[in-house]
Amino acid sequence: MGSYDIGVIAPGHCSDPFGAIKCTVGDSTVEPYIVAHNMLLAHASATRLYREKYQAMQKGVVGLSIYSLWPYPMTKSTADLEATKRCLDFFLGWILEPLMSGDYPERMKKIVGSRLPPFTRIQSEAIIGSADFIGINHYYSVYVNDLPIKKGARDYTADLSISYKASKTDPPAGKAPPTSFPSDPEGLQRVLLYLKEAYGNIPIYIQENGQSSSNDTLVDTERTGYLKGYIGSTLAALRNGVNVKGYFVWAFLDVFEYLSGYQARYGLYRVDFNNEARPRQARLSARWYSAFLKNNNDDIHVQSELNSTGWHAEQ
Repeated sequence: MGSYDIGVIAPGHCSDPFGAIKCTVGDSTVEPYIVAHNMLLAHASATRLYREKYQAMQKGVVGLSIYSLWPYPMTKSTADLEATKRCLDFFLGWILEPLMSGDYPERMKKIVGSRLPPFTRIQSEAIIGSADFIGINHYYSVYVNDLPIKKGARDYTADLSISYKASKTDPPAGKAPPTSFPSDPEGLQRVLLYLKEAYGNIPIYIQENGQSSSNDTLVDTERTGYLKGYIGSTLAALRNGVNVKGYFVWAFLDVFEYLSGYQARYGLYRVDFNNEARPRQARLSARWYSAFLKNNNDDIHVQSELNSTGWHAEQ
């Protein structure tokens, strides 16, 4: 989407009036669908090659990672409830449905029409079962309102035809995902249960989950609570039969974030970007997460951490 619809990520393709930048090359109405189509075909080809030549020796597995969120209906209206289903198809089903059935979700096919490339029978057979696992990058939930589908030229966003907010009281989001969002562990649990029900009991890895902050503090109690909540919701899904195989926090340390540079800090470790040596300091979340992974008491008390002498720079 960023690369071929709104143009904010390399190679910066977009077309007016859909781009978030000045568009000089691209076609937002078709290119995202062509790119996703080719990605699925390339994935199937790579999986086939790996399974035929390397898997027996290396014992590896191949999967796909997708960006996930959980949509709540803004109201109980039939239109908003349908909008949440459309949201799940456009965000998750677009990539996952072909892996299971060899074709795109019916809702997408009906809305996008001929702009959605078709699979041949041979291509469908190659794609089905080509993922040994699903990876998800999950950060937040949204509240969804239905919008009337526009006439004329449409891009992915216009095809999706929803208005969404990070919370019920927020203003509607723009073309890019929200940069801040409330913690909603239940949303992750709902996504995991939905994936289990919709796509079979395929192994799932939570490959990214974390919270950004523009605050440079070491005492990141909000992030620590966020991690506790989302890890807890992962456990709840696991206990309900979801085949969750792994969980990864984003991020080990503050980095240059692709969408927001150095402004958004996700790190368990603070990095001083004003110092050429880039010294690192463990935040409270790092100390909690370390204790959690060691099976220590997972409820490290904030005050004891504040009084600890362990806050030191680690090069």
